[in-house]
Amino acid sequence: MPLPRVEPEQYAAQLAHKQARIEAQFAEFDLPAIECFSSPPEHYRLRAEFRTWHEGDDLYYVMFDGDKRTPVRLDSCPMVATRIHEVMFALLDAIRPDPVLRFKLFQIDFLSTLSGELLVSLIYHRKLDEAWVERVRPLRERFDIDIIGRARKQKIVLERDFVIENLTINGRTYRYQQTENGFTQPNGHVCRKMIEWALDASAAAGGDLLEFYCGNGNFTLPLAQNFRRVVATEIAKGSVRSAQWNIRENGIDNIDVVRLSSEELALILKGERSSRKVQGLALEQCRFTTVLVDPPRAGLDRHTVEQISAYPHILYISCNPQTLQENLRQLGSSHTLERFAIFDQFPYTDHLECGVYLTRR
Repeated sequence: MPLPRVEPEQYAAQLAHKQARIEAQFAEFDLPAIECFSSPPEHYRLRAEFRTWHEGDDLYYVMFDGDKRTPVRLDSCPMVATRIHEVMFALLDAIRPDPVLRFKLFQIDFLSTLSGELLVSLIYHRKLDEAWVERVRPLRERFDIDIIGRARKQKIVLERDFVIENLTINGRTYRYQQTENGFTQPNGHVCRKMIEWALDASAAAGGDLLEFYCGNGNFTLPLAQNFRRVVATEIAKGSVRSAQWNIRENGIDNIDVVRLSSEELALILKGERSSRKVQGLALEQCRFTTVLVDPPRAGLDRHTVEQISAYPHILYISCNPQTLQENLRQLGSSHTLERFAIFDQFPYTDHLECGVYLTRR
């Protein structure tokens, strides 16, 4: 991740500047009032990756600024969650004098939760052995963390490779399994606001929900209360497993997650393709009033835009305003923009998440 300048006293002004930029960028549309959701000004990142730098007897974290070639030493890191900050420097102090743990250590990744769990991945440019396991094991108990050791074609897990997040959404707490290297929202405080906004936007939709790119079910689980049934697609095996675990753990009985691409499922729903993966789901009985998409930065291709434009309501969560703008130009011929929200997942950067809710004309 890039090196931001964390300046809490400037946060409100910077967020206002982002909102003004979005209003100007989307001025071509008949915009409703923009709903703006802020982040805590410090200790907001639950996921972070840091290079480690070896210099003589010293070992420290670096991030890269500007040209991405100049390392900047870190002796504090106010953007990461308090739990990460409490552990990251003390952990490096424990590794530094130990040749077995330090040798060819290249990177340390952290995955935390709002409830305080912490998973640490130590990444090496060498093969790990039993000596490494014996030396690293005491650190797990000392810091109350789970640890993964990684090297080329090697993964050693001490106990588990996931954390359990507890997100309270409108008074109900949902439990999510979040795995190492699986996609999760990095700013848990803003993530809650995104889910609550999506719940409010779709409250009156009724019918059934179709979701593309569902990940581990971050939106899927809470949104199920607004619909008779939810059918969600995800292509990544690990995310599908986590989504299915999360559904069972939360006792939700009206969600089906299918490991298919959005394109494959769209063809199945049109009757142009069949798949054993949907046998027994009785998709022909569904009345999909709403489609939810949360695509990668590339946005939706023209074919997918055509697919989703067939539905009365569209919930679109975007991590790239530029591709969202392009997609809205296409969707504007069939749908009206009812709600527009911005979510500041990454304070002190140019990055901004958006949420839009559209209804068919």
